[in-house]
This record gives sequence, C-alpha cells and structure tokens, in this order.
Amino acid sequence: MASVTSLSDSVHQRLAAALSAALPQAGSADPLLRRSDRADFQANGILALAKKEKANPRELATQVVSRVESGELIKDVEVSGPGFLNITVTDRAITENLAVRHADGERLGVPLKENAGITVVDYAQPNVAKEMHVGHLRSAVIGDALRGMLDFTGEQTIGRHHIGDWGTQFGMLIQYLFEHPGELAPAADVDGQQAMSNLNRVYKASRALFDADEEFKERARKRVVALQSGDKETLELWQQFVDESKVYFYSVFEKLDMEIRDEEIVGESAYNEGMPETARLLEETGVAVRSEGALVVFFDEIRGKDDQPVPLIVQKADGGFGYAASDLTAIRNRVFDLRATTLLYVVDVRQSLHFKMVFETARRAGWLSEHVTAHNMGYGTVLGADGKPFKTREGETVRLEDLLDEAVQRAAEVVREKAQDLTEDEIQERAAQVGIGAVKYADLSTSPNRDYKFDLDQMVSLNGDTSVYLQYAYARIQSILRKAGETKPVAHPELELAPAERALGLHLDAFGDTVFEAAAEYAPHKLAAYLYQLASLFTTFYDKCPVLKAETQEQIENRLFLCDVTARTLHRGMALLGIRTPERL
Repeated sequence: MASVTSLSDSVHQRLAAALSAALPQAGSADPLLRRSDRADFQANGILALAKKEKANPRELATQVVSRVESGELIKDVEVSGPGFLNITVTDRAITENLAVRHADGERLGVPLKENAGITVVDYAQPNVAKEMHVGHLRSAVIGDALRGMLDFTGEQTIGRHHIGDWGTQFGMLIQYLFEHPGELAPAADVDGQQAMSNLNRVYKASRALFDADEEFKERARKRVVALQSGDKETLELWQQFVDESKVYFYSVFEKLDMEIRDEEIVGESAYNEGMPETARLLEETGVAVRSEGALVVFFDEIRGKDDQPVPLIVQKADGGFGYAASDLTAIRNRVFDLRATTLLYVVDVRQSLHFKMVFETARRAGWLSEHVTAHNMGYGTVLGADGKPFKTREGETVRLEDLLDEAVQRAAEVVREKAQDLTEDEIQERAAQVGIGAVKYADLSTSPNRDYKFDLDQMVSLNGDTSVYLQYAYARIQSILRKAGETKPVAHPELELAPAERALGLHLDAFGDTVFEAAAEYAPHKLAAYLYQLASLFTTFYDKCPVLKAETQEQIENRLFLCDVTARTLHRGMALLGIRTPERL
C-alpha cells in the first residue's frame, strides 16, 4: 500500500517549520490550517501566537513567509488581513499526489491508523417476536456506516446486535400460547415474514390480556421465572420464536443491503448467566447498595420529582434482573472477553439517560477507564411530512419492509425514465440499489442527533443532495471512460490545471482526511457532505472542461485521469456508507 500525505498535511508541516524558525522561543507552533475561498489553504493561528508572544502579527506573518520553502509543493504564500497567510499549492503537486492515490487501488493512498484499537459497535437491535418498523432504520444504517468507516481507517470492529429476546414479554407470550395452543399456526415461508406477522399478532393479543387480567399477569410472571431457570418446555417454545425471528431479520437486512453475521447476534439472553455475578461485584465494591430490597446505584446529579435521586436498578426486590443488569454484563463481556478499547452504542437518543447511568456505574466499578471508553451515539427520530413521528394514515407504526419496498418502487420509476439501454431485469436491479441507497443516504447525510423528515420524492430526486445525484455522477464517469475506448487515464503533472480541475483535484486529495475525521467523530454525515461536494465539483469540471474533446492528447488523458480518480473516490466513499454505485443508470 502506498500511503500518501495529503496536501493539507504537507503544507501544514512546511508552515509549522517556518513558524518555529521565525519564533524559536515559542517552540513548536500550530499554524491552524484550513480551506479558504481566497486560496487553497489559509493559516490563521499566527494571530493567537503573536498575541501570546507580544509580537506584531503582520510582521510575524511576513517573517514566516520568508522562511517557507516553496518549490514543487507551494506556489505562493501571501500575507492578508491582520496576519493571515493564504497559501496556493502548485498544479504539479496536486496531480502528483493524485497519481500516487490512483496507483494505490481501492485504498486511494489512505494510510491505516497507528495503534488502532478494537471497537464493539452495538447497533441494529430488533426485538424477537416483533416486526421491524421505521424506528429500527437509523440504528442499522448508522451503525453499518460507522463500521465501514472505522474498518477503513484500520480499527478492528466487532458487531453486536443486542436483540430483545428476554424478559417479561416472553413470559407473557409463552404463557399465552400454552393457554391458546392453536393461535400460532405454522407458516411455511422462506423469508419469515408470515411467521413474524403471526408472532406479532399473538404478541399484541398476549399484551392486551396481560394488561387486563391480573391472574394471567401473575401466571406470565411465573413463566418468566421458568424461562430464566431453564425449564425445558418453556425454552423450546422460546427458541422457536428466536429462530423464526432471525429468519425474518435476515430478510429485512438483506433488503437493506446489510450483512448481519449470526455470531454477532448476541441478545439479552446471552448475558442471563452472568447477571448474578455482575450484581455481586457491584454490591461487594459498594458501587451498588440495597434500597427497599432492590440493588441500585444512585447518582447525585440525576434527580427526579421532589428532587429525589433517580436510581439505576440492577436487581429488583423480587430478585429479577432488568435492562441495566443485562447492559452492565454486556460491558464486562466486551471489555474483558473481547478486549475492546471502545464501546459504541447506536441507540435512540431517548435512552441517553439510561446509558449515562450504565456507563457511570461501569466506570465506578473499574470496567471503563481512560483506556476503555464507551459512547452512546444517540440518534433522532424519523419524521413524517407533518413533522411528527412517521406513522401510517391509520396511526400505526410503519413496517420497515413496506417502507423499503416503496422506496425501490419509486426508484424504479426514476431509473426507467432515464434508462436507455437497460433491460427490465437490469432496471429492477438498479432500482433496488438506487432506492435503498436513497433511504440510507437521506439518513446518513443528516447529523445523527437530529430528526429528519422521510420524503421519498426528495430522496429519489436527481437534483439536490441525494444519493441518486451521486450515483448518476458515478455512472456518467463510467460512460465517459467507456467512450474513451483505447485512450486510458494518464496523469500529466507538467500540465497547467484549469480552475475547475484544481478545485476537483484539491477536494479529491482530502478524501482520507475526511474519512478519518468522520470516523473519529462518529459523524457519517461529514463523509456524505464530502461526497456530495465531490459530485458537485465534478459536475462543474465536466461542464467547463471538455474531456474527450480537449485540445491535446495529454489533456484528454489527464482529464480522464481526474474522472477516474473521482469515480474511484465516489465508489469507495459510498461503499463506506453502505451504498452501491451502479456502473450504468
């Protein structure tokens, strides 16, 4: 692998050296480089340093300019304003850097992170015996994208799908079926959807009975004890629910074009045996205390009504365990067995308080530390056109597979309208890639902690910040490369670049920096924004710089080279987000 130092990093190194030479008493200095509209980059850290050293900022900036090594990297440096430096790099530097990236294949010269760790990503957490709905979309899509970005930077990721497969609801469901054995007719379907619909129907019926009948509620609670104690008959029926649900989960995730590995599905039940040990450790160390018969953890800063402390309940007074015990046992497993250095939870923002208490409890117990950290990637809500949580017209929660099917159907209309030489089978294949990509991109291009409106018309639009716009940019480049025939992309560093070529080249060079920043901040929307700007810059380049009709053969080859690097970057960036880039559209 040929890793490449980005132009911004190279310029930063030159300026830092010149700044240290101009003001040696300040030691190493950071020029705080950023992109600029007036030049390729702008250094704006000189003002703060000059103030600290009681120096004149413009004089200091002028001294730095006199010490900057120009040559093949830096074309020009000028002082502007009260002491800013505007830096322009050479055309040769842009083309040569891109040439090394182009030669590196799929990694595009992006280096791997030094001292990479192990991150466990907890995402895509559906519930056994329940149909997946629109509320499950964000956790799955965001988590999958985060894994893609982290893996690309060199981090080792381990997925965990903490499915809801334990607790009171299963005692309720199993007891209902023991008392109504004919309710769950066998369903012979390959994708598990009919079986899941039956389970979902029975679950609703058992919930209604549980809420209305105190005697049934008591029998259901005893069934929970039987389940947790390993009663054979109870476990067999529970396992049937789990197996049927997994078949269904896989079918939905396949529609989402996501790989879910069976060994990474580790539900609440997997931690059942470890929960008593978790409770014992917390009580023995004094992290948790007994209060009214329950084992709880108190937090001075977390208070409820009447300014009373809100406890985290590890073990109930009747000896049962809840979500806190399961989550804390999962932390022990991930830290001590999986050797994770980072725990990343992609969970609804409404559970932020719960995880705040869980993480603090784990820190007090010594399971989390400065070397092993946990983060909750709380995400916002998917809204309908009315700005309220997305529902059907009847007020029901939207089934996820129905939403995905509609997205593919809408995309098929768009692809069919534009298709020139595609068969109907190819149109349907592209429609799945475009429709699912549109749903994912709309989610990922929004900051995770924000709500967003689900608008399929906008999502599959060819105009604006959509995945379809990016996919068509990629397909257009592939068309150009095919039309070029025997003429291949070749970098010509000696050529002068037009403004649109320079803008495109500089942005391409920033791909690695953007991926590392987005991965470090758990911010897939930053990568999405980069890719949209890349497609926009390519459109400007294509409009202003003829490719196959350029003036010279060298210019044709160099512009084909820029097209090819753009296509590879779009393809790689979209793949990190879990989105396909069809060769033809």
